[in-house]
Amino acid sequence: MSDSTLRTTFVRFAIEQGVLRFGSFQTKSGRNSPYFFNAGLFNTGATLGRLAAFYAETLRTSGVAFDMLYGPAYKGIPLAAATAMALSVDAQDVPFAFNRKEAKDHGEGGTLIGAPLKGKVVIVDDVITAGTSVRESVDIIRAAGAEPAAVLIALDRQERAGDAETLSDGSAVQDVQKTYGIPVVSIASLDDILAHLESAAGEALAEHRDAVLAYRTRYGIAG
Repeated sequence: MSDSTLRTTFVRFAIEQGVLRFGSFQTKSGRNSPYFFNAGLFNTGATLGRLAAFYAETLRTSGVAFDMLYGPAYKGIPLAAATAMALSVDAQDVPFAFNRKEAKDHGEGGTLIGAPLKGKVVIVDDVITAGTSVRESVDIIRAAGAEPAAVLIALDRQERAGDAETLSDGSAVQDVQKTYGIPVVSIASLDDILAHLESAAGEALAEHRDAVLAYRTRYGIAG
C-alpha cells in the first residue's frame, strides 16, 4: 500500500468507526473545532488490530531505525502493545515497554513494565497536544540509558499551540521535533482529512469542508 493510499484508507476507517467526527467541538484550549478525533473509540479487538496495522506499516515505511517500542500511560499502553503484535506478523519481533503512573512498592516495583528500555526507542501515542507525555517519555527513556528515536502518532492536527486567541509560532508536533531532535511520524494529518473532504468519497461530508478549511486558516501550520 502506498503512503497516500494508507493515509486515505486510515481517514476513511476513522470516520467509519466514529473516531473522526465533524460538527462543533470545544477543545481544552477553548477553541471551537469543526472536527474531533478520539482514538479511544478504537475499542474492540478488531478495530484495535486494524489500527495497529496502520501504525506498523507507517513505522516500517518511515525509515526510522528502532529497536523497541514504548507506550506512555495510559493511551499509549495498548497502542504500543498492539503495534508490536502487528509488526510480528511480518516476523519482526519487537520488544515493548510501558509505564504506570504510580510507582509500585512491591512485586517487581518501580514504574516501568515490559522489556528493558535499551537501544533506539519509538514512543507510540495517539496525538500530541501539549507535548507533556512526550517530555515525560523522553526523560524516562534517557534515564534508562536508551535513546528516543521517534514519536509515532495516529493524527497530526497541524495546529498551532495556544488558546482560542493566542497562537504559538509552531505546532506541538514541531515543538517536539525541535526540542528533542527526533522525528514525529503520523499515520495521517489534517491535510489528509481535507483531501478526503475534497474528494468524491467525501461528498457526504462536504458541508464540513469550509469549516475545516477556515479552522486551518486560523490555527493551522503549513503541511
